[in-house]
Amino acid sequence: MKPPPFRYERAETAAGAVEFLAEHGDEAKALAGGQSLIALMNMRIARPEVLLDIGPLDELRFIEKRNGAIEVGAMTAQVELEENGDVAAACPLLAEAIPHVGHSAIRNRGTVGGSIAHADPAAELPVVLVALGGSVTLSSKGGDRSVGAEEFFKGFLATVTEPDELLRSVSFPSAEGNTGFAFEEFSRRLGDFALSSVACAVEHDGGTITGARIALGGVAGTPVLVDGTADLAGLSGEEAGAKAADLADASIQPTSDIHGSAEYRRHLTRELVKRALNRALGG
Repeated sequence: MKPPPFRYERAETAAGAVEFLAEHGDEAKALAGGQSLIALMNMRIARPEVLLDIGPLDELRFIEKRNGAIEVGAMTAQVELEENGDVAAACPLLAEAIPHVGHSAIRNRGTVGGSIAHADPAAELPVVLVALGGSVTLSSKGGDRSVGAEEFFKGFLATVTEPDELLRSVSFPSAEGNTGFAFEEFSRRLGDFALSSVACAVEHDGGTITGARIALGGVAGTPVLVDGTADLAGLSGEEAGAKAADLADASIQPTSDIHGSAEYRRHLTRELVKRALNRALGG
């Protein structure tokens, strides 16, 4: 399949890219690694009149520790997270999830900013960002603004990004205190999008939960932050897993499709939540 006709432009600076988007608005799309956008264009789901290639923007390619978080430039390739020791040490949930993103060839080309901006609810990075309570930085001619992960994802393949804004960076909070992390997902084939995924960060005292954030992917139009996790405080072991599964079940309204029924996704999510919570507690 081939995309509809479009004009190709190449950005030289991030400031120039922002100027270009301000001028062209809805007619233009920023092209990063192209692993998602080009596929959408080939299927005629996306029809931008102009593609602005931001690949040359090395200023958007970085991994840095900033203000208690791992700040990742939008043009950073996913494989760079996979190979970065600081990421593994400071943000173990992100390090655990990255190898689940597609195949190695995709991670070599796909970018962190591109995955977040694409906003597929079954993708790994959006779910991790929500679980950690991270944020994104969007740039426009009016300046930069920071948007929390829970507000950023608006619907299926939709975010709050305005047509004149460029996603500049993504912030993943670093691990603090006695916190355990785990990422679990199930897909029919290696590299496929998950039918269900779970990312969790669990604060605990000797195996007893003191606080938790659990995010689910593949079961709604956006990543879902599980409600009511304060009720997990004081629980441990199988009791904690069963309660977390109930909370997850109450937080989702999955639909049926060719890959699985709603009932199957519910069952799968419950089991993945139990498994992830058990690992996060060190079981």
